[in-house]
Amino acid sequence: MQISSSSSSNFFSSLYADEPALITLTIVVVVVVVLLFKWWLHWKEQRLRLPPGSMGLPYIGETLRLYTENPNSFFATRQNKYGDIFKTHILGCPCVMISSPEAARMVLVSKAHLFKPTYPPSKERMIGPEALFFHQGPYHSTLKRLVQSSFMPSALRPTVSHIELLVLQTLSSWTSQKSINTLEYMKRYAFDVAIMSAFGDKEEPTTIDVIKLLYQRLERGYNSMPLDLPGTLFHKSMKARIELSEELRKVIEKRRENGREEGGLLGVLLGAKDQKRNGLSDSQIADNIIGVIFAATDTTASVLTWLLKYLHDHPNLLQEVSVSNFLYVFFFKFIFCMHVPHMMCV
Repeated sequence: MQISSSSSSNFFSSLYADEPALITLTIVVVVVVVLLFKWWLHWKEQRLRLPPGSMGLPYIGETLRLYTENPNSFFATRQNKYGDIFKTHILGCPCVMISSPEAARMVLVSKAHLFKPTYPPSKERMIGPEALFFHQGPYHSTLKRLVQSSFMPSALRPTVSHIELLVLQTLSSWTSQKSINTLEYMKRYAFDVAIMSAFGDKEEPTTIDVIKLLYQRLERGYNSMPLDLPGTLFHKSMKARIELSEELRKVIEKRRENGREEGGLLGVLLGAKDQKRNGLSDSQIADNIIGVIFAATDTTASVLTWLLKYLHDHPNLLQEVSVSNFLYVFFFKFIFCMHVPHMMCV
């Protein structure tokens, strides 16, 4: 089949006449070419002895498969096919997955000095580049010490009654339901406790509600494909991240103006000073508040879920824990706390 020159000229003339379409087509072509070139250059330069596995499509990798399959099935299939250590490319980031205790021990213990703890760039953008777990050295050590100090008994004492109320509310909400998604409820509980630990009981409930809403919008895009284009989940999350930073800036500014810096992790970070009496910037404080909330929610919820499962599956353990808890509360709360006032009563 032949295309006449007049047809071709008509096609291009109509394309040139439609300027927005021409611009869109040009942008798409340029983006595709750049992505393909970067992909080719990346794998051409890296002549490393990588483990077996599949890198999937350019840039997208195996992300679409991860979305369409059960995550456990996704990783189990590749583990069976390639072994306990395999490579893949998900969420815009090439990575090597390890699943055996021996490999984990090597990375985390015996050969830990050869590895640098880090996160994919998209996660760093969402949480904040100043969060402590994106850094090493003195800055990391300083922030780690500050975060740990905010969870000392003396710092937690004012919030214990509030956390206890959260526990009671969480448990009472279960009684009216035939079945519950334990992990989901534990995430809600852990999130509320993390918020309280971060801000204490000094903020207005309406302010906390806004912060919760913005963080939840941010969290929805955490495992999304990092395409910052209008309409994508990642773009919506990054928009929520900007709004959350602004809301935290207002809270920080208000506390500084009122001279009321105490209360939760935020109070600890606001009061921090280095040897030159310099404090943390607003962005450093905001990034670490978001980072601690992120770190405290999923991991804590997972541990609590497994804890409840084991107690449910082993009634004898549940009985022993109940007895031990009763004795602990009786002797610690009603006897020792009367004589050791600086200790935290629970």
